[in-house]
Amino acid sequence: MAALALAASCLAPQANAGPPFLSDDPDPTPHQEFEVFTFASANWGADGEEGAAGVDFNYGATPDLQLTVTAPIAFEKRDGSDFTSGLGNVELAAKYRFLHQETSGWDVAFFPRVFLPSGSSLGEDHAALLLPVWAGRKWEDGSTFGGGGCAINRGGDSQDYCIAGWALTHRLAPGLQAGAEIFHETPDAKGGRHSTILGVGITYDINDTLHLLGYAGAQLQNARANGDGAGYASMLFTF
Repeated sequence: MAALALAASCLAPQANAGPPFLSDDPDPTPHQEFEVFTFASANWGADGEEGAAGVDFNYGATPDLQLTVTAPIAFEKRDGSDFTSGLGNVELAAKYRFLHQETSGWDVAFFPRVFLPSGSSLGEDHAALLLPVWAGRKWEDGSTFGGGGCAINRGGDSQDYCIAGWALTHRLAPGLQAGAEIFHETPDAKGGRHSTILGVGITYDINDTLHLLGYAGAQLQNARANGDGAGYASMLFTF
């Protein structure tokens, strides 16, 4: 957001604050508009890397309701083994904002997300349900947002887990925003270890339609089990 109203009227609208961060924000996609992310993400460590690439499709069904479908292709490359890829778990989600900053001081949204079995060797063979609540505030040159929730994730060696995170962003220049976050996740599998990531993200608005997003995070906890770090890059199309 620009400091002067005249400057603001000349700037491309900024992408929603959630991506590229692991923490989400409470703002749904604007009513009757689309946000389409083409993305790639990875987690790397001493024994190789794993990640996904795909499309994240969002539609503003009402002023306070966003519908989401995510279709990823998962990949894995372990030391001493070949590169493998396959369909990851398809995600269906709906973000509903039930409080507004204008009236309550904070935007707050419920964003349940269903992970469906993919049938590939790189996807889970059971469904899971994540139930987070996200809150946030915006001001002239930045925003803060975060929250968390828990997942029902039962099948095989999987187990229920919880996530929590918070981010702070600041506009550095017209169309350019940067921020940092702390994000924690409890183990999602039996014998797993807790994960805490400290990350930085950046968003650059090329024009009204095209936006570039990037993220890099360092693992602060149990790096041997969870990997040394994580990265994300995407092109966002808004229309």
